[in-house]
Amino acid sequence: MYQDADKVLNSYLEQHEDIKREWKTYHKLKNDVRITRVGDFLRRFSLDELPQLWNVLRGEMSLVGPRPIVQEESIHYGTAIKSYKLVKPGLTGLWQISGRNSIKFSQRVKLDEYYIYNWSIWMDIYILSRTLLSVIRGDGAY
Repeated sequence: MYQDADKVLNSYLEQHEDIKREWKTYHKLKNDVRITRVGDFLRRFSLDELPQLWNVLRGEMSLVGPRPIVQEESIHYGTAIKSYKLVKPGLTGLWQISGRNSIKFSQRVKLDEYYIYNWSIWMDIYILSRTLLSVIRGDGAY
């Protein structure tokens, strides 16, 4: 990302109402102005996730679970935030294999809650195998 990425994003959103709606709906942008060319390449092939394997090895994250959230996002989770605090964040999860960046943020929260309350080893195996296929195909990566 570029330096002062949040300032760049906020300025851009103020100038483009359609992009602002996209941001409010998905909390992601297909053409994110904060991302450098190298960052775009890393994201497209999910290489930006590799450093998080270190967090998994250290026991701070799991392979499967809700994605980590930043403090600013927590207000969008409502009562679901309590569920998130019950489990470690994961490298991949249900929302990544259910549409990745093309599903609404509210649906992402519902999928993560479903995972938390319906966890099984078989679901983890399913999610990991589908994640591998999604990464290979580049489904929804941006």
